Amino acid sequence: MASWCEANNIEHDVYGEGDFLQSFEKKIAGLLGMESAMFCISGTMAQVIALKLACEERGSALVALHPTSHILLHERSNFQALHYFTALNIGNPHRPWTLQDLQAQPEHIAATQYELPMREIGGQLPGWEELNAIKIYCRQQDIHLHMDGARLWEAASGFNKPLNDIAAGFDSVYVSFYKGIGGFAGAMLAGRTDFISKARVWMHRQGGNVFRRTPYAVAATMQFDQRIAAMPAYFQRTREIYEVLKDYPVFIANPASPHCNMLHLHLPTDKDTAIQLRNRIASEHGIWLFNNAVHTALPGYCMFEWYVGDQMLNIDNNTLRQALDLLAAGIQSPVAPL
Repeated sequence: MASWCEANNIEHDVYGEGDFLQSFEKKIAGLLGMESAMFCISGTMAQVIALKLACEERGSALVALHPTSHILLHERSNFQALHYFTALNIGNPHRPWTLQDLQAQPEHIAATQYELPMREIGGQLPGWEELNAIKIYCRQQDIHLHMDGARLWEAASGFNKPLNDIAAGFDSVYVSFYKGIGGFAGAMLAGRTDFISKARVWMHRQGGNVFRRTPYAVAATMQFDQRIAAMPAYFQRTREIYEVLKDYPVFIANPASPHCNMLHLHLPTDKDTAIQLRNRIASEHGIWLFNNAVHTALPGYCMFEWYVGDQMLNIDNNTLRQALDLLAAGIQSPVAPL
């Protein structure tokens, strides 16, 4: 990072003011087709600010969220504790929500959030026509449409559309720089210039206007173009992995066909057994299959997440099949040696 900064004459920002940081904000806003963008330390901060402002502009506290929204599952009820807005569940927990789900709400909804892709259900995406119909309806009904684009970079390959085409019709967009981009931390909130100006005030109020944001921005910027360019290859590799999985009916992939470069793999065993198998395969064969397994709704089943990035891109199919063979054998005969 230091060498990159020296080679590119990077100077630190001071409380968010500085040519480097602001040029990065302009770059992301341009990619998304938005007027302005604000570099924020975390998406947790950025998203609730955006939805709070949307509610204030429309005189309603109701925000429609999918049951698997990050805001509902992983943010310790921040919107509720801070009295920012009231969450209204929308859609089936196992599928992307639809236009019909939104139209069925009889109350005055100020805003709604769409996560692209939806991480908690295997990286599923809505159909392109369905998404466009939602955009049109929200504009007609003056519903602020906010995108949780933590993995938008991955969704672009799944949709096979430019980033600005996907973001078109959204009133605000949050993107992350530490997931697919691989930075330290950091996010960007993009939208109208006046909207982002208000968001900067609330970011300051929440303690987000730290003295130096440059290190976080550098960690993202120095590899941003390279990571974006790699996304189509990750998606192609995901397609290849799905072809391999056809030979292993003991495993069930969600979604059934790839939507982006991630998936959930469901196993007919409990999570503790799956983790023990993972550890045995890693110890005896040097292959790390997954990071964590969790229970599913069905008894006796668990699942884990695969993100298809550099590691999965570089592993050959023979090694992949060896790992799947070992995992399937361990599930079917848990006491047998691997």
